[in-house]
Amino acid sequence: MSDHQPSTSAVTESPDKPVTPLRCLIGGAVALAIAVLLYQLTQSIAISFAAKPIHTDNLTVQRLSSAIRTLVVGMSAMGTGIFGLAAFGLLGLSIQLVIQRLKDMASPPANP
Repeated sequence: MSDHQPSTSAVTESPDKPVTPLRCLIGGAVALAIAVLLYQLTQSIAISFAAKPIHTDNLTVQRLSSAIRTLVVGMSAMGTGIFGLAAFGLLGLSIQLVIQRLKDMASPPANP
């Protein structure tokens, strides 16, 4: 067996950027904006589906249409929830980082 090692051009190393409260707040704001847009999209999809009922006597078509409509609204709602939770988590992380920094500043340095 041959050992395959990735080429250096394929692997790019970037320095790790420190996690700061500002970066968390910016990320949270972006996630919140996406969540709001997805919420509005979900709302418009649901209203559109409600305004256009399915006109058929075929039971299979009715069930498939209902399942697909539910799936589309559910996927959109799931995306809204995921981005909303990400925004909430990033906000919490920024608060935690601020509290940790305040504790570090308040505690006296240890003298060895």
